[in-house]
Amino acid sequence: MSRTGYPLISREGWPAILGVTVLAVAVHHFAGLAWAVPLWLAVPALLFVFRDPERPIPALPLAVLSPVDGRVAAVGKGVDPYLGRDAVSIGIEMNRLGVYSTRSPVEGKVVQRWYTARAEAGVGSGRPRYGVQVRTDEGDDVVLAMVGGSRLRRPRCYVQHGERIGHGQRCGHILFGSRVEVYLPANSRVNARAGDRVTAGVSVLATLIHK
Repeated sequence: MSRTGYPLISREGWPAILGVTVLAVAVHHFAGLAWAVPLWLAVPALLFVFRDPERPIPALPLAVLSPVDGRVAAVGKGVDPYLGRDAVSIGIEMNRLGVYSTRSPVEGKVVQRWYTARAEAGVGSGRPRYGVQVRTDEGDDVVLAMVGGSRLRRPRCYVQHGERIGHGQRCGHILFGSRVEVYLPANSRVNARAGDRVTAGVSVLATLIHK
């Protein structure tokens, strides 16, 4: 079992699911079924919210995969706020009823990790966010930014500096979804277009170019 996730259910969900299940059993035993019905109904609801199915990761080493389920909101070129370089940027709005786990868009080594609790110069708009820089074996730097929303939608990041991460590997979680941004080398060939529906670990956003 990977330490970055559990089969079928996100690691973020287990405390709530187990807690509600234990409480349902106790209420059922001491107060009867009628009092326990809302709690029993909450269990499958939580299983749905925290579902985290396996995904068939495509065997495309230079592909940049979508880190989340959602819709491409913006594709453009500009300055990477984390590395200060010219870059291709892809913004994705997460599906509020989708899977809330985030996955690494590329395989490589985690070179840097940032956490911003509030807006700082050049980064963010007052919302908490994690930024993760992954350097591929070919030397390309890809940055994944996980942007939170309300207190419940605060991003979680599972990977640390120096850790190796796989293509499409679970690397974080944003409960109830929010937004992610991916920053790529400026010469990347972009496949995604604004409005595209994408699936985490499956949809190819772009391809890293090596002649």
